[in-house]
Formats: sequence, structure tokens, C-alpha cells
Amino acid sequence: MPAAPRTTITVVALAVAAVAFPAAAALPREVSRAFLDAKVPLNGVAIVVREVSKSKPLFTHQPDKPYNPASVMKLITTFAALELLGPDYSWKTSAYLDGPLDGAGVLHGNLVLKGGGDPKITVERWQAFMAMLRANGLAAVDGDLVLDRTLFAPVAHDAAAFDGEPLKPYNVGPDALLVNFKSVKFVFAPGAAADATVQTVEPALSAIAVSDPPPLSQGSCGDWRTALGAAFIDRGNRAEATFSGRYIASCGEREWWVSLLDHPTYIHGMFDTYFRAAGGRFAGRWRDGMAPAGAAPFITLESPPLWDVVRDVNKLSNNVMARQLFLMLATARYPPPATTARATDTVLAWLAKRNLRMPELVLDNGSGLSRRERISAESLARLLVAADASPVREDFVSSLAVAAMDGTVQRRFQNGTVAGQALLKTGTLDGVRALAGYVIDNDGRRFVVVVIVNHASAAHAQGAIDYLVQWVYRNAGGLSAAH
Repeated sequence: MPAAPRTTITVVALAVAAVAFPAAAALPREVSRAFLDAKVPLNGVAIVVREVSKSKPLFTHQPDKPYNPASVMKLITTFAALELLGPDYSWKTSAYLDGPLDGAGVLHGNLVLKGGGDPKITVERWQAFMAMLRANGLAAVDGDLVLDRTLFAPVAHDAAAFDGEPLKPYNVGPDALLVNFKSVKFVFAPGAAADATVQTVEPALSAIAVSDPPPLSQGSCGDWRTALGAAFIDRGNRAEATFSGRYIASCGEREWWVSLLDHPTYIHGMFDTYFRAAGGRFAGRWRDGMAPAGAAPFITLESPPLWDVVRDVNKLSNNVMARQLFLMLATARYPPPATTARATDTVLAWLAKRNLRMPELVLDNGSGLSRRERISAESLARLLVAADASPVREDFVSSLAVAAMDGTVQRRFQNGTVAGQALLKTGTLDGVRALAGYVIDNDGRRFVVVVIVNHASAAHAQGAIDYLVQWVYRNAGGLSAAH
């Protein structure tokens, strides 16, 4: 899959202050009022606003208080990855032949797939991988599929632990051989007949048994997923999906992504389906193992470069990719297997080397999909200033969502003058709303904005957060000039 073209956003390289921010002014009255009008008490809000070229913030509110930043924590993971691994770093997934390949293309032995931690093996890239096997002469495997997933240490992952939603794709755990986020897509649409529903599953894996489509009915679309009466049952090495309800015609075409099967069973199903689709023959089972010592790979699938992957992590706030990336950070300091403890130690050592002191920092999985992770608004602001002065600043800044234009803020700021002038990372959890990034005013002045809300009323804070960004765009230049 070709990488997206790398765009460049002009930035100003500036020295990073290693000391804590000097005292700053209190919140502007209208900014405070925006949060209070949203019924969000200010004791649940942390804010830092500063011009990148100046060491003293324009204003702060509770800048040192440790808060859960939700997905804004991805800024730490992605900046560290760009500096430690390099923007052009790529992942390699390799296939090995554990046995002789005869003249007819039959492998008399096992095919070994060695995972390199690639966070983005999509269906299209997996199809390309299977096509490469066939193009290089592999026509059939008469042994088993051996999965080498040893780059990451095995860890017991409870997909329901975070929010009781084990089938949600964002709760998929990391794996050295992650394929298609371990998910399948159910597609529903009204059929040609008045009472018929068209139902498809992509990818169509033999390990997932699906019931007949639910009947079509009339009415308001509403909660169409509940109306389907879906039941997903894990049978160990296979899964069943049944739909005992109905599909509502007014919904048109809808998609439902679900994470079913464990990693090895899913990979086995993907290999069986797409190797056959490429014209290959395979009737074996899967088992864990290791690539033959000293052997050269038969073929290798190389990922897009890291700078391209980081865009998905930040613009789209992809949690699974962020967790994969966080684990890969361990390999910058330690030999495999990668663990979260080693990844955390690598990040802390990197921050210390950069003189970015963050005593309150708590890392869990590097994605922000955690109730444990903590950081202060001041630390995030200093991180953003450091990123703006880094050799990787272009790739980091280009990975942020552009106000009203793409990513997680595409539908925000549509009626505001800041559209196209703010580069932002958002964060959302129950009880948490956060935003951090850069705002560029009409005179080209660049401001760091960090706001974190931790409160039961955080869901009501988006309007106030957006108001803060707009306020900075319109007013921060004048306030900065006065300092």
C-alpha cells in the first residue's frame, strides 16, 4: 500500500525551557464563564496557553495538577516514537519456509509467519502479502501455520476490563502479529424484496458462523443495533453471530465492526481465506512457535513509514495502533520481548535525556485508553514546545488533526474563524475531555493550548473547550504583545 504523501507545515524551531513555567495570569473572565455556563466547575479544569516563542505562559489554571488526559496521551507516545525510532522506521512481517519447497511449489513442512509489531496490516496489505507468497512460488502448504509472536511478551489481556465492551475493536489488545485489528465488519442494507435484509461479513472467515439476515421492518432508525437482537458467542476456536431481531429499512446501509476470535485463530482464518483466494492450497492448523534460527525469510511485508502511521494514531485517535507503537518503544532500549514496563522505562529515560521533567506522569498503555494514566497540563505544554523545536517537528505537527478539516476535529469549528488554523489532539473518556495542540493566529504567531477536564460533567465541556481555542486565535496575539 503506497504511503500518503508527506505534507509540510511551516513551524518555528525554538529552544525548550527546561524549568517550570513562571507564574502566569489567571483565566480570562470570558473563558471561565464558558466553562461555568456549561456547568463544568473550574476545579475540574486544567489549562495552559502560551506563545511558543516565549517562556512565560499567557495564562494558566491548575497547570501542575495531574489529570487523566484520555487520548491526548498519544502525544507522548508518538513524539517519542518519531525521535527514538525515526520517522522512516518501518515494520517487517516475514514468512519462513520450515521445510523443502518442491518444483511444483508445495512446501513439505510448516509455513512460519514472524510478526514484527506492525500496527496497520489491513485487509488490502494482507492480500498483498498472500499474493507475494504465490508470486514467489508457494502454491501449497502441506504442514501447519506457525505463528512467531515473540517480539511482544505474552500478556493476559481482558478486553472487557476497561469499559465492559470486549467486542469493541478499540479494546483489542496488542500483538506482534496484529492483522486487521482482529475485527470483522457486518454490513446491513435493505434488500430488493420488501421484507428482505442484505447482510454481509467482511472478511468472511470460516471460523465465524453467521445466522440468516434478520427480516426488514419499517419505522424510525433509532437504535438499530439493539433492534437487530445480536448475539456473539465465543466457542474457543470459532465464533457464532446471530441476529434474532429486525433491521429497519430507514437506516439504509449500516456497518458494525466487532472483534471476534483470539489473535491466533483470527490470523489462521485470514491466512486460510486469502491464501486460497490467491490460488494457494492449505488445510493445516495453527500453532505458536518461532522462526527457524538463522534462516532467511522467504518473503517480507514492509509497513508504511512511521511518519505515515503516526498520522493515523493522532488524527484518527486509533487506540490499538497507539498500543502497538508504545510497545515498540521498548525495542529502542531493550532486546525482545517488548513489555509495557520496558516501554515505560524507555519513555521516562527519553524524557529525562530531553530534560522534560514530569514527576506526575503515569503511563499505562500509551494510548490514553486507561483510567490510570496521568499528566499535567504544564507537562503537555512543555512537550508541545519541545516537539516544535525537534528535528521531527514537521512529521509530528502534520500528524495532528486540523480544525474543521480532518480527523477528530473535522466536524468541530465549522463556523469559526480558527478553521484550518489549529492543529489539535483530542481526548475523550467518560468523565474526561481534553485537547492539546497549536493555534496559529493571523499574524503567524504560534500558541500552545492545553486543556484537560476531569469531572462528572466533562461531557458538557466541548463547547467551552472549543471557545477557548477560538478565543486564543482571536485574542492571544494582543495579550501576548502586552506582556
